[in-house]
Amino acid sequence: MSAEEGFVTTGEGLRLFYRKLGTGPIVLIPNGIYLFDDFRHLADTRTLLFYDVRNRGYSDGVRDEERLTGGVNNDVDDLESVRKHFAIDRLDLIGHSYIALVIALYALKYQGCLRRMILIGPIQPFAGKKYPPHLAGADGTLDRVLAKIEQLRNQQSSDNPQEQCRKVWDLLRVIYVADEADVDKIKWDRCNLPNELNFRSYWATYILPSIERLALTHKLLKTIDSPTLIVHGAKDRSSPYGGGRDWASSLSNARLLTVECAAHAPWIEAPKIVYESMNTFLAGSWPDAAEKISCV
Repeated sequence: MSAEEGFVTTGEGLRLFYRKLGTGPIVLIPNGIYLFDDFRHLADTRTLLFYDVRNRGYSDGVRDEERLTGGVNNDVDDLESVRKHFAIDRLDLIGHSYIALVIALYALKYQGCLRRMILIGPIQPFAGKKYPPHLAGADGTLDRVLAKIEQLRNQQSSDNPQEQCRKVWDLLRVIYVADEADVDKIKWDRCNLPNELNFRSYWATYILPSIERLALTHKLLKTIDSPTLIVHGAKDRSSPYGGGRDWASSLSNARLLTVECAAHAPWIEAPKIVYESMNTFLAGSWPDAAEKISCV
């Protein structure tokens, strides 16, 4: 099955790169090109539409500060531009990591255009909230990896930016799996692309501050009634598992699929349960293993 590729142009004139695969109901996956090979088999019964958000991947880079300060809120409106471009009546959405938050923000602003959503390893809904070690994947791995990255950046090196990027990713990917035997399955770096080389600065200057400015509350999130499946590794060090439980207890129509022996990429470490659950949910039913969370 071959994929269609092209660009969507937003109202601001930005071009967003997309890759489209399959036939049938459309499932939109923002910032999901790095998931293409892992998720492509889900296109057996539906159309998967992956795209790079602004300033990422093959999409247009943005240098005008006025078009960057909105951070994740820009991504929300760009998502709506993609929906309109493909004339999708009601969306199914899949988001991983901080893009899961983008999807939830989209649900708050454009809920009438949303059918159901899957949040995988979502960043916590309440910025700054601290979780106990068993809900935060606090096993020391994250601190060790960040220390090694800082040491690498402080070293004198003749590496070109792409090689430096790859060395950082070789260290980072250890964070994303519970079992280091799965490290080589993390292939997210795309260090050949200028946008990805510059992402750290973009994240720190615009994306993270915009997330920290959000004032999400349980009451506000309860207004989202679209069926939502949260898939979260219990050993996630990047997005605390406690945050996944917060999402499940705050959204009015959500269930949590806990993947016990997985970290930030649960589909890699437990493919059978994750893929089967995603297929079941997108077909209109709750997976058996997904549970309601009434409190955290």
